[in-house]
Amino acid sequence: MTQSVKVIFGILFMFSSLAAGAQTPQDTAKKEQKTVYLFSGLGADSSIFMNLKLPGYHKVYINWIPALPNESITQYAGRIKSQITVENPDIIGLSFGGIVAVEISKQVKVDKMVLISSVKTKSELNRVQFFFMKLGFYRIIPGSLIRRTNFLTYRYFGARSPKDKKTLTNLLAHTDVSFFRWALKSIAYWDNKVAPERTIQIHGTADRVITHRLVHPDYRIKGGGHLMVFNKADTISKIITKYLRE
Repeated sequence: MTQSVKVIFGILFMFSSLAAGAQTPQDTAKKEQKTVYLFSGLGADSSIFMNLKLPGYHKVYINWIPALPNESITQYAGRIKSQITVENPDIIGLSFGGIVAVEISKQVKVDKMVLISSVKTKSELNRVQFFFMKLGFYRIIPGSLIRRTNFLTYRYFGARSPKDKKTLTNLLAHTDVSFFRWALKSIAYWDNKVAPERTIQIHGTADRVITHRLVHPDYRIKGGGHLMVFNKADTISKIITKYLRE
């Protein structure tokens, strides 16, 4: 009886060892993946990155948190950076998310950063557009208008195909109006003058939200609008992967 019990436990131990051995390569591969944090644009969630392929990287999507009254982007970055839990992270920032990423890079040591359809400094923003924001025009924009799409918003964001239009419609429909208004106000008062180091900028030549004429990117995507991370993801994925691996 005792001998039988020993045999049974011996077999169980052997199988458990084999199982552990079989899991090791997969676990090791997962541990070897470097983490890259992604900040989506204003009014957007992580679904805007669904076509972005970064083989060998573990993608972590930053969740927007409610802004505090009269909070600056710098102060906001100081709170949301708690979602970054690894040292020397790589960061990807899209549109407004890129501006927040720039502020975070002043507070957290970042290995490499990628800005898509975004800006490095205040000088790359449309001064006239944000002059009106300083006057408080963002307060009178109806919430229903912010969440609704039409031929003007399609053109403004560069949504041409039915798939682009459907994606934009879904994104805007779930926009947090209070956060949207705070972001417009905070961008108007954003005053960064120093371009971040170890950063590449990817911008579309057809971007109307952040006009390409004011931006000096490392990569210009021909015909790319503000939604190019979605509809030109193959090209952008290759650029980012190459840069992060250098």
